[in-house]
Amino acid sequence: MAVSVVLLVGFVLLSVAEYGSSQTYNAIYNFGDSITDTGNLCTGGCPSWLTTGQLPYGDTYFGRPTGRCTNGRVIVDFLADHFGLPLLPPSKASGSDFKNGANMAIIGATTMDFGFFQSLGLGNSIWNNGPFDTQIQWFQQLMPSICGSDCKNYLNNSLFIVGEFGGNDYNAPLFGGKSITEVKGYVPQIIDKITNGVETLIGLGAVDIVVPGVLPIGCFPLYLTLYQSSNQDDYDENGCLKSFNSLSVYHNGLLKQGLAVVQSKYPAVRLMYGDFYSQVTQMVQSPGSFGNLL
Repeated sequence: MAVSVVLLVGFVLLSVAEYGSSQTYNAIYNFGDSITDTGNLCTGGCPSWLTTGQLPYGDTYFGRPTGRCTNGRVIVDFLADHFGLPLLPPSKASGSDFKNGANMAIIGATTMDFGFFQSLGLGNSIWNNGPFDTQIQWFQQLMPSICGSDCKNYLNNSLFIVGEFGGNDYNAPLFGGKSITEVKGYVPQIIDKITNGVETLIGLGAVDIVVPGVLPIGCFPLYLTLYQSSNQDDYDENGCLKSFNSLSVYHNGLLKQGLAVVQSKYPAVRLMYGDFYSQVTQMVQSPGSFGNLL
């Protein structure tokens, strides 16, 4: 992801956090994919085949590759700075102190587990072992070192970021030749998995939870290249592919509905939807309005 998008999305989450601008947190605990991974694939040293483990990744901020999919910082780095907390260590980093936060996100992560993709004939399209349920298990393994026997109180005063999840769940079948119509059929299952995971975290003690939606994938250079069309009606006024953006809109609509149901079940919990879609669309419409982020 380009650094400009990463920075903008970071500011999106910061704006969500404005609802609690006077709030302080013990820690931030993050779950997700490459958008927020802070190095879980590089805890023992970046593998030679990993592009993000090589320069220019990390060049503009850390001065070296850290496993982040950017040459600067990712979303949760900005959030940690906003709340006066240290940068979140990847959860697989042995010897780290996770009391002020941990990052379970890992490049390539999906919402659904491997069996789901295998049932679709897409087992070869999924290459890591860090779906959402597994990331929750990683977090549970860390809990004794984070909060001992008083986890409810400690986690009540921590911020949880869940996602975005869904991007890789759609990339795999779309790049594997599935139609938009077929892929839209998977969305309810993916949303159920996200909301069930959120409820699991609530059961562990989470109270403040940000759940971002997916980005407008029809504006992504990769999609614009792979699915370019000679029919101008396939594009919106921003030059983005309508059909792929409609998938993102459908996902985000169902996600908001699902979160509303969860919120009604747990009125003491504060669920915050992170609107990546609208903010990235604004950047596509008027990139100059966001300054020179490169």
